[in-house]
Amino acid sequence: MLQTMAPARIEPPELARAQQTLAAISRSFDAKVVGQARLRESLLIGLMTGGHILLESVPGLAKTTAARTMAEAISADFRRIQCTPDLLPSDIVGTQIYDAGQGTFVTRLGPVHANIVLLDEINRSSAKTQSAMLEAMQERQTSIGGEAHPLPTPFLVLATQNPIEQEGTYLLPEAQMDRFMLKDVLDYPTPAEEAEIIRRIDAGVFTPEQKPAAAASLDAVAGLQETVRRVYIDPAIVRYIVGLAFVTLNASQYIDARLAGYIEFGASPRASIAFSQAALAVALLNGRDHVIPEDVKSLAHRVLRHRLILGFEAVAEQVPVDRVIDVVVAAVQTP
Repeated sequence: MLQTMAPARIEPPELARAQQTLAAISRSFDAKVVGQARLRESLLIGLMTGGHILLESVPGLAKTTAARTMAEAISADFRRIQCTPDLLPSDIVGTQIYDAGQGTFVTRLGPVHANIVLLDEINRSSAKTQSAMLEAMQERQTSIGGEAHPLPTPFLVLATQNPIEQEGTYLLPEAQMDRFMLKDVLDYPTPAEEAEIIRRIDAGVFTPEQKPAAAASLDAVAGLQETVRRVYIDPAIVRYIVGLAFVTLNASQYIDARLAGYIEFGASPRASIAFSQAALAVALLNGRDHVIPEDVKSLAHRVLRHRLILGFEAVAEQVPVDRVIDVVVAAVQTP
């Protein structure tokens, strides 16, 4: 009978070091970005697990600042790609150009070859360009002139969508959105937070000269990734995660018939994988070496809101997907 090796236990000193690293990164992030604690958590989850994040918000809510600040906090290479309808796949992954001096073709890597990539307004790029980016995210490499070029480690893509403008956009197919581990939705800052933003601008916090010292190194992030893989998740919680996905696929048996009728497509196994991997990171963020049900529940909206596809009736009646997710979570017994 085949036996599998259990992951090594996380010793208290190692757990304490991970906490110190995460706290230092968080402090560096908060020094520039006001509020946005959930976005900070999502970025840290993505860094620790290798998952990517889809972010929906109106302009002006510090998406670029957040991504750049996180890169600065860990000494990472950062690139921002502004998506437009005429953006080509080669503009992202790179291409070969002819060097007349040498008489040969030379490979020029594209901006996707960075640790943290902000793909701004991904829905403005064409389907072909979206496909090239999503392939790079999945395969962790690009192919230029028949030669494979690995992407750096860590590698995190933060793709944004603007919900208030639809003219000249190309909606991401539902099956492609499933490749993002989390989908976060940013809210407007509170009046107090907005006043703090203005104060920090007046104080020169956002000027290039005020770039803070790195709080951690890429090697420290690699250490966090290795530690996360050894966080313990009990089989009962795995069954709980699978149960959440199962209810979305068989909603009529578990939730109100009217709400169940709004669901056109439920969550694929990628949802269960995202739940389990992200829950490991949430546990470590909270200073634990094991996952508890509350870790999974805290991720429900971010994991399911782009995987639970509602039909036309839900759109017509303005039923938010988060409301359906709340009902699904309530229908599954907490272990």
